[in-house]
Amino acid sequence: MKSNSRIQILRRKAAESQGWRCFYCHYPMWEIDPKNFSTRFRVPGRAVLRFRCTAEHLEARCDGGRDAEENVVASCLYCNKNRHKRKRPKDAASYANFVRSRLEQGRWHPFRLKHRPG
Repeated sequence: MKSNSRIQILRRKAAESQGWRCFYCHYPMWEIDPKNFSTRFRVPGRAVLRFRCTAEHLEARCDGGRDAEENVVASCLYCNKNRHKRKRPKDAASYANFVRSRLEQGRWHPFRLKHRPG
């Protein structure tokens, strides 16, 4: 099986087991239809891109992490990118604590998602 299709399968499996919520911030994510997500949660314009579902390796591949079910979770693009843009990324547990503390302060995502009923 190609590595790309393997990671897609792992990402989808993780997302389904997480209820399509980001491993770090617990916000909902989308996989296929950004327009529907944007309408449903009232996310304006290109901001919807930050909620795209990505595969996140708990132990990075560059550190020896494998494409394995126990090492891959689903995270929104925003959380995934922010974890890895540092020179020394935090380990997954420390990063999750960091994100949740920022959320409590209202200093992570620039707006709260509002679910449109129906």
